[in-house]
Amino acid sequence: MFTLLGLSTIIFFLLILIGVAVIFSFIPVGLWISALAAGVKIGIFTLVGMRLRRVPPAKIVGPLIKADKAGLNVTVNQLEAHYLAGGNVDRVVDALIAAERADIPLTFERAAAIDLAGRNVLEAVQMSVNPKVIQTPMVSAVAKDGIEVKVIARVTVRANIDRLVGGAGEETILARVGEGVVTTVGSAESHKHVLENPDSISRTVLGKGLDAGTAFEILSIDIADVDVGRNIGAQLQIDQAEADKRIAQAKAEERRAMAVAKEQEMRAMVEEMRARVVEAEAEVPRAMAEALRQGKLGVMDYYNMQNLLADTRMREGLARMGGEPGEPGESSMRGKER
Repeated sequence: MFTLLGLSTIIFFLLILIGVAVIFSFIPVGLWISALAAGVKIGIFTLVGMRLRRVPPAKIVGPLIKADKAGLNVTVNQLEAHYLAGGNVDRVVDALIAAERADIPLTFERAAAIDLAGRNVLEAVQMSVNPKVIQTPMVSAVAKDGIEVKVIARVTVRANIDRLVGGAGEETILARVGEGVVTTVGSAESHKHVLENPDSISRTVLGKGLDAGTAFEILSIDIADVDVGRNIGAQLQIDQAEADKRIAQAKAEERRAMAVAKEQEMRAMVEEMRARVVEAEAEVPRAMAEALRQGKLGVMDYYNMQNLLADTRMREGLARMGGEPGEPGESSMRGKER
């Protein structure tokens, strides 16, 4: 009997301990006590409601205590609503405290909107107090004399709290500064003028109002480095000359091909004319035979013509061999003797 009673008592106390542990794990009594110790009035049922809404009470109570100690007028509902919207409650409260210390007008609604927009509101407040220096990559521009000038600039910017929501970022600032550098160098008559007066770049770029529509306010633009690059004008002239040379060569090749085609065409015409001559010469014997049959040509006339042709061929052969032909009358005398 005693054993059963002792075992029942132990089990009863164990169940009580388990129940208390479950209650204290669900009800953040420790956070409630910490809030009371810090002088922040927050109900235990409010903390239980956070558990039911799946809001970690520690992420609300801690920032609430910081805000109350800093003298900020922030409510639990505001912090909880911002957390449920996906914001960073602790960072927003830190930004509000930093803005309060720096005497920068910043409301909770504005800070929450900046945080929900994806910007670091605390960094923006710190940048308003301590401006940030942005170094541009090397910007290459060409002056009117064709010489390349390489410029690196440092832009000192301060965050503009009012334009953080919807304002352009650092990439826009860098792009606009690069555009201003190219415009200034490109309008210079000589690269020497840019080297002698690098501050002309700063004045021109600042005069364009590059911070319009951005989340920053440009305080100054300083030229960190200016170097002379290649002679782009000369290189362009060389490239143009090379292109003109290739065009001329292409046109010359076209004319040569046309000349070769014309030559081949003329050779074909010559061969065609030779064929016609051969064809006409082939008609001569036929015409002579017809003349002999019709009695229009005598036999002696035919032989005299053959002797004349033979004499002509002999003279042509001697002329090709370099010899001197005989007297003009020899062939004719031989023909008469025959």
